[in-house]
Amino acid sequence: MQKCVEKCVEVLCNGGIILYPTDTVWGIGCDATNEEAVRKVYELKRSEDKRSMLCLMQNADMIVRYVDRAPGIAFEVMELSDKPLTTILPGAKGVASNLIPESQTLGVRIPQHDFCQALLRKFGRPIVSTSANISGEAAAKRLKDVSEEILSGVDFVVPPRFEGKPTLKPSSIIAFGEGGEVEIIRS
Repeated sequence: MQKCVEKCVEVLCNGGIILYPTDTVWGIGCDATNEEAVRKVYELKRSEDKRSMLCLMQNADMIVRYVDRAPGIAFEVMELSDKPLTTILPGAKGVASNLIPESQTLGVRIPQHDFCQALLRKFGRPIVSTSANISGEAAAKRLKDVSEEILSGVDFVVPPRFEGKPTLKPSSIIAFGEGGEVEIIRS
């Protein structure tokens, strides 16, 4: 796994795009702090929807470096969740500006996935995670489901042997307001 993680880090550091397995479905990723790399992901997906891309973060310590107004309840919910959970948190900072919608929020998820955790540890920054599909099409549950257009549009494809045991469905999504307000977007 180490050689594959190192290759991904090299691609990410050079502004490239990776296709990789997550704890949910296959994802397209890039350095979440690199505006040009984020732009390339939008182009590949044929989307400019800033709400459609989230950031994978290694842990709560990483989240607080990139989100500065998240209520404590959000971290409690993340910790208690027994399935993949994306949280929409207020106060996005330090990531590419083209990832941040007008609401100044950021979607984040701490993956419970060996490959993703190893990659986040080695890279040290958040990684964009968006489903490996053209906007409006079905999410790719397995590598074999990824379209040729997506496959040819990325700089590196992680071998499927690192897939682990994904849920094969998108994560739940809960949005939190600064005062602890909660909105369930997708359960």
